[in-house]
Formats: sequence, structure tokens, C-alpha cells
Amino acid sequence: MRLMVMLLGFVVCTQLWAGELARPTGKVLLTISGNIENTNEAGKAVFDIASLEKMGTVSFQTTSPWYNGRTTFTGIPLQKLMEYVGAKGTVVKVTALNDYTTVIPLSDFKKYNAILALKINGEYMRIRDKGPLFVVYPYDSLPELNNQIYYSRSAWQVSRMNIE
Repeated sequence: MRLMVMLLGFVVCTQLWAGELARPTGKVLLTISGNIENTNEAGKAVFDIASLEKMGTVSFQTTSPWYNGRTTFTGIPLQKLMEYVGAKGTVVKVTALNDYTTVIPLSDFKKYNAILALKINGEYMRIRDKGPLFVVYPYDSLPELNNQIYYSRSAWQVSRMNIE
């Protein structure tokens, strides 16, 4: 009986993460397209703040070139977001509201625990303050993250991601 309950739980969890995702009810902030398995709008996955936060957030403190001192960032682990949409590529092309584009290896998300930050020091990020979404690495966690390669991958004002 215990095994059946565990298997049923696995099937239910798998169904929540496969195929059709719930549609957001608020303003769409992020669109993910490309090589993904799970969608909620014409071959894309779209998200508002609530649908992103529903995945669960994490926080960490780090220093960065854009802020003075240690800053607390809160957001969705990008590895979790990629699993949620069923990303099946090797890179993600991230585009900001101002059309700045960077290409990030999907392996970075698991290897470095990068997040898609929604909050800075407990407050939602505004567009004029690099929000509403910002790809952030825990720069202080490894010396290799303190260089231009990872700073250039840290796009702010993120609006679109395309999995390739």
C-alpha cells in the first residue's frame, strides 16, 4: 500500500510538470520559447510574478559590480525553471526589455545555482532598478564567478528566454 501511495504521488507530481502549464492571471513578465516541452500559450511558456513565485524562491547575499556592498537577491532557481518548462537544449538566449541579449549555457544554472531574481533586499525590483527580472549568480561563492564572462550573462530587465 505504501508503495502505491508513493507511486501515485510520483505520477501526480510528474503530471503537474508535464505538458500544459497553468496560465498566468496577471501581467506577463517572462516568455520562454524554443526547445521546451511544457507550454501554456501557443508553443510558449508565459509567466507573471505569481506563477514564478509559486515555483518557490530562494535568497542569497552576494557582492556585484552593480551595487555597493553585499546585496540580498531573491528569486527562482533557474535550474528549477528550466525543468518546469522541460527545456531540452544546451543554451538559453536571454533578452532584456532594451533588447540586450546574452547566451547562457544551461549547465550554468545547476553548476552555479543562478537565480532569476524578482527581489533585491526584500523589495520587488522595478524596471528602473534592473527589474522586474534579473539573472544573478552567487558571485561570492566561487572566485571564477567574479569575472566579465558571468557578469555579461547576468542580464537585467529580462523579458524573454529562448531555449536552443
